[in-house]
Amino acid sequence: MMNLKTLAITAIGALFFFSHASAQQSIAQKVEALLAKMTLEEKVGQMTQISIDTLIKKNKGLTIEPHITDTAALVECIKKYKVGSILNVGGNAQTLQAWRERIATIQNIAMQDRLKIPVLYGIDAIHGNNYTMGSIMFPQQIAQAASFNPVLVEQAAEATAYETRAAFIPWTFSPVADLGRHPAWPRIWETFGEDPLVAERLSAAMVKGFQGKSANTDKYHVAACLKHYMGYSMPLSGHDRTPAWIPERELREYFLPPFAAAVKAGAKTVMVNSGEINGLPVHANKHLLTDILKGELNFKGFVVSDWQDIRYLFERHRIAKDNKEAVMMAVNAGIDMSMVPTGYSFCTALTELAKEGKVTMTRINDAVRRILTVKYELGLFDNPNGNSGDYPLFNSTKHKQLNYSVTAECITLLKNESHTLPLSKNQRILVTGPAANSMRPLNGGWSRTWQGNNTDETDADQNTTLEALQNVFGKNQITYSQGVSFESVVDIQDVVSKAQASDVIVLCIGEDNYTETPGNIHDLTLSTPQIELAKALHATGKPLVFVLTEGRPRILSAIEPYARAVIHAYLPGNEGGNVIADVLAGKVNPCGKLPYTYPRNTNSLLNYYHKYTETKQFEPAGFDPQWEFGHGLSYTDFAYSNLRMNRVVLDDKTPLTVSIDVVNTGKVIGKETVMLYFSDEVASVTPEVKRLRDFKKIELRPGQKTTVSFTVDKAGLSFINQKLQHVTEPGVFTIDIGGLKRRIECK
Repeated sequence: MMNLKTLAITAIGALFFFSHASAQQSIAQKVEALLAKMTLEEKVGQMTQISIDTLIKKNKGLTIEPHITDTAALVECIKKYKVGSILNVGGNAQTLQAWRERIATIQNIAMQDRLKIPVLYGIDAIHGNNYTMGSIMFPQQIAQAASFNPVLVEQAAEATAYETRAAFIPWTFSPVADLGRHPAWPRIWETFGEDPLVAERLSAAMVKGFQGKSANTDKYHVAACLKHYMGYSMPLSGHDRTPAWIPERELREYFLPPFAAAVKAGAKTVMVNSGEINGLPVHANKHLLTDILKGELNFKGFVVSDWQDIRYLFERHRIAKDNKEAVMMAVNAGIDMSMVPTGYSFCTALTELAKEGKVTMTRINDAVRRILTVKYELGLFDNPNGNSGDYPLFNSTKHKQLNYSVTAECITLLKNESHTLPLSKNQRILVTGPAANSMRPLNGGWSRTWQGNNTDETDADQNTTLEALQNVFGKNQITYSQGVSFESVVDIQDVVSKAQASDVIVLCIGEDNYTETPGNIHDLTLSTPQIELAKALHATGKPLVFVLTEGRPRILSAIEPYARAVIHAYLPGNEGGNVIADVLAGKVNPCGKLPYTYPRNTNSLLNYYHKYTETKQFEPAGFDPQWEFGHGLSYTDFAYSNLRMNRVVLDDKTPLTVSIDVVNTGKVIGKETVMLYFSDEVASVTPEVKRLRDFKKIELRPGQKTTVSFTVDKAGLSFINQKLQHVTEPGVFTIDIGGLKRRIECK
């Protein structure tokens, strides 16, 4: 019999369910009513997205700063072509007030049109509202992945949503749910790394943070956009927007699960892979876009193309003879909105195709229905702008503190010989390297500009690593000499000379800012000037500490032995310098874990879930990374013991509980990510050496002991077979936690 408390909770839950269902039914009715009033041209306009670059004034081809709206062009865009979506920043980041005025101008024109359909504005707010001056810039996705902390990822996304909506922008092109499997790919830092489970959980967490708890997004949240569906991140060459060869079994095994989890979490939009898979561009792949995404995953939102990718079906991929045929292919495949992004060729082509019957009105109505639904769910029909007074927490102390907390859990200690770190207050420290005194290597691309090339100017009030070290250790203890840039020698001899009076050298190396195609490289090895600097400093005999700030794992095997300690900061954002300094000083105990396999050699780029034939047991040049996925040290020590299960046979009826004891045997409080791996000993598809099946993050005081338990059912051990089915085959599995192993039998 239910008690009163249980009855009340049940009643509240039922009320919420029916209220939610009623709201969604009401939106559906509004959408159908509006759809019935729309002309073909108005429907095509809703499926069109134009870049703001074409709607702001220029002088001799250069954008005028600060931006000035080209009112005539904007009126033509909205009133003549009925365009339903606008995107981008138009060059440099704008002030909060400028954004609000821009959105208000756009929406005011939209409200003058016949049907008063609000414009949906989209922006790449991928690590904070990075195209708005003064906004918080969090660590990039790959750094957040190193935290292995879905709660913090969700909180960072929620703060990003708040600051994005403060600019009256309701839609962000984030998160990247694709896997970061190719270390050379210039967008690997935009992913959550190579593991499907980590990408699943963190993508879903980010979607929840962006969109909030309800299907109807409030004024403090934004619509998320899953990118780049799917397989974009695994080009054979490692270069952006080049061909990938991924069998469907592998797509379903590794690449699809994060998208499925994020769709289940309620993601409202999906952006498409700009490349091709197995000879077919994804923008023309109906099987992936319609059969799988909208069919199997039951995705109810809308699908948007990436930048100019429908035109590229004939301009680059050459599977269409002209733009009109490309539009026909893409829309019929399942694209709902075209990021054109300049001109109105999409409008003209799709209108003609509809009149010719080559794209059905059923397909067009489906696309427009999806787009209008998202606009209603975002509340744009009620208030297409926003209220400036609703956002007092923009760039607030609260958000800055959150940024610091997130960054602190990302930093990964890869090496610490003889307890070199933390450094003591009385040590004389030489700081050097191209990444030491710049904000660019801390933030990377998509930071105030597309390539992130001006953060030294826009974010000069933030601390570089050098400035933060001076604040923490005192300027009298710090000596600085750059030595080299990322691509050339500046003055290595000056650094060597100053090293003589120093007790320890902090060498800040890695990569400068980049993203997308401009970040393509031919060699994953760390640049030659940085290697030369490291070798020269090693010759001084002084202890060397490497601080890595890089978007992808640059190979440093030639100089890694020279380092007593190595800190990996990835692209840690605007709090990166402060947190790096606090890690070096011992104020922060690092707890990050590698979200990818860090390669040792340029021709050995395997992921941790490689096959047995790729191991040293069968291949002399087999799997031998610099550091493995999941590696990460601490200033304390954790001991694992007493691995146990509640049963040794797993069947369909009762799940398996796996438990292990973890104790902090060191002298400081620390956080540890406990990872549960399974190895399928024999399978009909060659099994991986191991696969992460669960993880939990814990915090322990010195001497504190806890038991960490995981629950796994048969489905949790499944794989995709040759018939593209999820199966868990009978046989023996090996459990591995912290190097301790036990076997179970699956019936």
